[in-house]
Amino acid sequence: MRKMVQECTTVSTKIPKQLKEKMQRLKIKPSKILRQALEDEVKKREIQELKEEIKKIQPILDKISTQDIVKSIREDRDSR
Repeated sequence: MRKMVQECTTVSTKIPKQLKEKMQRLKIKPSKILRQALEDEVKKREIQELKEEIKKIQPILDKISTQDIVKSIREDRDSR
């Protein structure tokens, strides 16, 4: 099984000198923590975007009955 190679880029930020000194003293490696925090934030915002899109199309979805959905699925299955 081959691993997917991800293209990476560097992101930098400035932090207070005291914070860096504390991180060094505590042997904290920021890259893993920052990567996870950024991934979590992106995921949170993508979910929020999806919720907003759903809210926009909800009135249209409300007009479609469960019976219509079932009928459409059956027709699709039968056509295979």
